[in-house]
Amino acid sequence: MLRDQYGMTQIVSDAKKHPEAYDTLQKLHAEMVVTVDGEVLPRSEETINKKIATGEVEILADKITIISRSKTPPFPIDQDTIVKDEAIRYRYLHLRRPSVKQNIILRSQLTKIVRDFLHGKDFCEIETPILTKATPEGARDFLVPSRVFPGEFYALPQSPQQYKQLLMIAGFDKYFQVARALRDEDSRADRQPEHTQIDMELSFVQRDEIMEILEEMFTLVTEKLFPEKKFLQKPFPRLTYHECIQLYGTDKPDLRYDLRFFDVRKVFEKTDFKIFERILKKPKGQIKSLKVEGVAEKITRKETDELVALAQKCGLAGIVVLLNTDNGYKSSAGKAINDREIAAIMDLTKSKPQDLTLVASGENSDFLTALSLFRTELAHRYNLIDHQVVDFAFVVDFPLLEWNEDEKRLDPIHHMFVMPNEETLHLLESEPEKVISTQFDVICNGYELCSGSCRIHSSNLQRKIMAMIGLSKEEIEEKFAHLLQALEYGAPPHGGAAPGLDRLLMVLTGTTNIRDVIAFPKTQRGNLTLSNSIEIKGNFEGDIKTDEDVIIHETGKIKTNVKARSVLVEGKLEGNIEAQKSITIKSKAYVRGDLRGPDLQIQRGADVQCKIIIEDNQQQPEKK
Repeated sequence: MLRDQYGMTQIVSDAKKHPEAYDTLQKLHAEMVVTVDGEVLPRSEETINKKIATGEVEILADKITIISRSKTPPFPIDQDTIVKDEAIRYRYLHLRRPSVKQNIILRSQLTKIVRDFLHGKDFCEIETPILTKATPEGARDFLVPSRVFPGEFYALPQSPQQYKQLLMIAGFDKYFQVARALRDEDSRADRQPEHTQIDMELSFVQRDEIMEILEEMFTLVTEKLFPEKKFLQKPFPRLTYHECIQLYGTDKPDLRYDLRFFDVRKVFEKTDFKIFERILKKPKGQIKSLKVEGVAEKITRKETDELVALAQKCGLAGIVVLLNTDNGYKSSAGKAINDREIAAIMDLTKSKPQDLTLVASGENSDFLTALSLFRTELAHRYNLIDHQVVDFAFVVDFPLLEWNEDEKRLDPIHHMFVMPNEETLHLLESEPEKVISTQFDVICNGYELCSGSCRIHSSNLQRKIMAMIGLSKEEIEEKFAHLLQALEYGAPPHGGAAPGLDRLLMVLTGTTNIRDVIAFPKTQRGNLTLSNSIEIKGNFEGDIKTDEDVIIHETGKIKTNVKARSVLVEGKLEGNIEAQKSITIKSKAYVRGDLRGPDLQIQRGADVQCKIIIEDNQQQPEKK
């Protein structure tokens, strides 16, 4: 089979007509690069393969040329099983797999559709700087040392937020860019330290107008690239933040299955069940119930025990299992919950015969978070998810500020540039936690795709919000003087959003890891796993693995474990080093951690405090 970007095609050759091509064909093995000259012919009836796009044709080769030979790959290209580290280290081989390559092609197509759509709406595509000044954005900045100004650093942008607001003040009514954003935070299945966002901003706009543009764009992308997908609801439904938390325990619920929470506190106001009695005496005590339809007959004693264990694994103290059977109700709590209470719960949840009803109790937001996780586990356990459905929805009416108990201060729910809702703005000084913002989120299939809002366009209001979240006058002037000054020169009302391109494609393709839609992603811990040498001249955190050499220059400051062929340290390293050949610690180096390797050189003057393990495993005394 001949494989290229467009698919796979069968190659055949006639030994009598083209003996050289036939001989070459017999010598080929996997992953060689070849060119084939020949005639495209229909396959015979018995050899047609309807599983591939080219399954009805083949190439009768009259000439085959080997361009490049290949070593045996470290994993099969034609299979989906792979060790995750190898998928990153040999990414160029992993990308040869048709399923992986298709995701990257879809990414290119998605980007083009978005660009064409926004240009069609008269948006102007404008690039903003990559080397910027550090500002509080919610995560840590990646820093780049300046050669011109020693000891000073640029910050890589977490978002183009302030630049796009300045563009609105400059008179560009509609801006967008497919922007890179970098945040020094841990990787997760749905998040990478660097990602791509569809960044947009508009002047003279209301919140709902921004939402309408996003709905039109998401609908267009889905219908063009994934026509087999079914929308759960159109137009996209709108849920308030308060509804999401009370009904689903999260502000990004997966709506492809119902499993909403029912508040059953009133059922147990006079209960004899001691656990619920104690919970109801607490100021924030809650009792919630949720229902799974039509599975009661599957619930054995073993299944009941497994449900209780699953609830505890999710962070709940426990769970009460109630079954609505043809022969009446059954309860895992025995007589502790009486018949009246069970009947009341069944009535409140509208339970039918063969339904499973679950009751849990707890307090504070941790309880709702745990119950939300349990809800998701139930959906997977009982196959309640239709993977051909997309459930786009908007979450609105977020609070503007929340109290941070640890820091004893108010924090913005999203960021400090969000405009408060006009109807609650009068509460800003007297009851700030009751102020509603113009922020909204777009969610789909249990993921947040983006946040958006109208922005503050008054310098005085912006200063007030900054002061309320604990910024001093000096910090405000040092970090935001440029924006505040610009707001004093006639700023139009404006707002925008920044959907994550990577996460949108992850959700639409149905993959469970964002790395699957990025050509060259980081590992889960932000590690670098490479086949080339690495030189570090700035700050770095995360493990390094390479078959070549690692050099940490005098300006390098890293917290990492290094596994390499050879390691040379001139700067500061906190972590363990394992080298196949040699470790060299220069005179100005600072090292804390274990050193393992066959050859070790430490120059006089180096500040080293570590355990040293040489090739014969003899432990050397601590050196400093």
